[in-house]
Amino acid sequence: MNDRYPSTNEQQTVHLEVPYPDVHHELNRRLPVVKWLVAVPHYVVLFFLYIAAIGAWLAARFTGRYRRGTFDYVEGVIRWHNRVVGYAFTLAIDECSPFPLGP
Repeated sequence: MNDRYPSTNEQQTVHLEVPYPDVHHELNRRLPVVKWLVAVPHYVVLFFLYIAAIGAWLAARFTGRYRRGTFDYVEGVIRWHNRVVGYAFTLAIDECSPFPLGP
């Protein structure tokens, strides 16, 4: 998906790359249920982080300013969410997502 905006020179697209796993050698068949259980604490924490992200969005909406720190926070929350989804639901990786919001 791509949405090009012609008035800027900056790259404003987001790229999400999930490598296709070698299912027979890289993934364990017995882990899906365990992965779902391990993801529960992540989703509890992500729930509260998303509430703060919505608050940041509302602040940006009413002030008309979206600060870089707020952008980095929201980006980190979305990145963490994508890692958890890749781990627990699309079953693309066998490594649990780290808790930090960074890359």
